[in-house]
Amino acid sequence: MLEPLRQGLPPVDPTAVSGSASCALPARFEAVRGARSFTRSTLSQWDLDDRFDDVALVVSELVTNALRHALPDDARPCGGEQPESAAVRLHLMRWSTRLVCAVRDPSEDRPGGSFAPERTDENCDLESGRGLFLVDSYSDSWGWHPLAGRLTGKVVWALFLLQD
Repeated sequence: MLEPLRQGLPPVDPTAVSGSASCALPARFEAVRGARSFTRSTLSQWDLDDRFDDVALVVSELVTNALRHALPDDARPCGGEQPESAAVRLHLMRWSTRLVCAVRDPSEDRPGGSFAPERTDENCDLESGRGLFLVDSYSDSWGWHPLAGRLTGKVVWALFLLQD
């Protein structure tokens, strides 16, 4: 899963990896609150509390997009009880100089439809795509890639550069 994240970035020293954490999120909009809570506790463990606001905003947008657009129709949150099987997964990975938030979902569709990664003046005011505009604004870079092998779906990730 990490190889595409490394493409186009400065080389990552594997010995510099200082932490990773992930959690499964159910197909309910309440999962966004859980993702923020998980992010807060993980960043606190990594002494990155000062990055929480920006990272939590991006995590919220990525998880919301996955819940709203990437789940099968019968698993999309719309109130009431939802099946737990169609969950998304949040991954937080920290190196000495970077933090990556990645959300894995079961859809192979490009995130944001016509918004990502190109944006035009005509579509930047639409409600759809604003989340990815925020991700682009608050992170140092972001992208996505389809999963390969036995995993299906995609990963949408955002990179935050950290102070040395």
